[in-house]
Amino acid sequence: MTTASTAPADRSEEGGMPEATPGDELAWFTDVAREHSTALVRYFARRGPRQDAEDLAAEVLATAWRRRDDVPREAVLPWLYRTAGFVLANHRRKHVDLPVETVPEASVNRVADDPELSALFDAELRGALASVGERDRRILLLHAWEGLDGAELATVLGVSRSGADAALSRARKRLRDAWGERLTF
Repeated sequence: MTTASTAPADRSEEGGMPEATPGDELAWFTDVAREHSTALVRYFARRGPRQDAEDLAAEVLATAWRRRDDVPREAVLPWLYRTAGFVLANHRRKHVDLPVETVPEASVNRVADDPELSALFDAELRGALASVGERDRRILLLHAWEGLDGAELATVLGVSRSGADAALSRARKRLRDAWGERLTF
């Protein structure tokens, strides 16, 4: 009489969830790359030389592959943005910092169809952004350009949800104050 094994072959030794196979991991990573690579390229293109954006995005995806067990499946994009922040910081240490005046245009609503008003608005906003701290600028741009809010912003910043909300509120106030000071001159 043959005895049956105590656990199916596709289960972990502890009898828990099935172990991830290399094919499952590759499928997960392919989905992550397909879904988020454009957002990562845009993230880098807005913050540095466009010619580096694809390489930096690829570096983030390579990190996601190497650290795939650490990537929270319910918050992949915030994890990628957090990693992108580290990759960008490392990249900037290798090169001269990008002045705020040369940040590429974001595809956001314009003040008006009038190019002069739009240019004036952009210059004022860039000046105000340049006068707030690096952390505030990062928070504001993650919110405005990347569309992060709440829990996603908290994940990127490595703080609680309430901490992220407070940080965004403080950054907005500092930007309003800086913008107001620039407009009174």
